[in-house]
Amino acid sequence: MGSALALDPAVLTLIAGMAVVTYATKAGGLWLVGRVDLSERAEAGLDVLPGAVVVAFVAPALANGGVPEWVAAAATVAVARKTGNLLLSLAVGVGTVLAVRQVV
Repeated sequence: MGSALALDPAVLTLIAGMAVVTYATKAGGLWLVGRVDLSERAEAGLDVLPGAVVVAFVAPALANGGVPEWVAAAATVAVARKTGNLLLSLAVGVGTVLAVRQVV
């Protein structure tokens, strides 16, 4: 039996293949968008897409979360609105959820 950290060549090939497909998908999408005239509606949809992705990650955590997650969400929104600094908002949210989990 091999070591738990040993990688089979098939696994490495699979990982490399997934990396190539992921890169090709992203690069191909960027290449295509750069060559196609988008309607205003399509551009508006692409502009709000990052926010929709964030909501897709955050909503389940809030739905299944408790007091720490809700307090952190409120703190994050407050800091984001006050400062407009997303990195600071993220740091405040993570710090708040960790701190409240220690208390609750």
